[in-house]
Amino acid sequence: MSVVLRSCLFAIVQILITPPFAIVALLIFPLPPFTRYRIITAWSRLVLRAAEKICGIRYRIIGAENLPQRPCVILAKHQSAWETIAFPVLFPPQSMVVKRELLWIPFFGWGLAMLSPIAINRGTGTRAVRQMIEQGRERLAQGFLITVFPEGTRVAPGARGTYRVGGAAIAAQAGVPVVPIAHNAGYCWARSAFLKYPGTITVSIGKAIDSRGVKAEVLTHQAEDWIETEMRRLERPGDN
Repeated sequence: MSVVLRSCLFAIVQILITPPFAIVALLIFPLPPFTRYRIITAWSRLVLRAAEKICGIRYRIIGAENLPQRPCVILAKHQSAWETIAFPVLFPPQSMVVKRELLWIPFFGWGLAMLSPIAINRGTGTRAVRQMIEQGRERLAQGFLITVFPEGTRVAPGARGTYRVGGAAIAAQAGVPVVPIAHNAGYCWARSAFLKYPGTITVSIGKAIDSRGVKAEVLTHQAEDWIETEMRRLERPGDN
């Protein structure tokens, strides 16, 4: 079966399963956050399963021992929609920092809103950073991990965006570790691309960085250096 046909079939599966989960998400609003999380992330598991069976997209994790057994702030590379679907399953429970506009997307946004995200308006500048820090500390206190894509938007494989300090600021204020994560999902599932290509995505977890007494700018640079160095090592799926 060609990549085009597989991608079409995968899109149909997504269209079919997303509305029912969105309705379920609205109905379970009164439930505790962690209960909602377990129910709603079943959608993510189904999508990942469909990506594997239909498109041949698999994944592996290296460095899992580096993930602390307590709340932390994950700073991750952002190449595609794959990681926004996979990370809630791979690193539960987590609260993802997202653009507020994502919550307005019919069906998908409804489910996302029930996962206790930190939804910010990036156009408000320092106000958005303050919101991230305040809500981030609340989520960490509740037992959530915080996932931030410091580049702010998806970048193509081989590209490098500007790393912002918001995620590191959450960690510094809360005194929790920063965990850098690199991956090569963009080769299989490119940003804003319909076609999905087979391959094994590698998710690489770096050693936790102690945030105590360290400025957010320094934490950001440390995470950026590790992520970008690891990205050069990962290259294409199947090559590493």
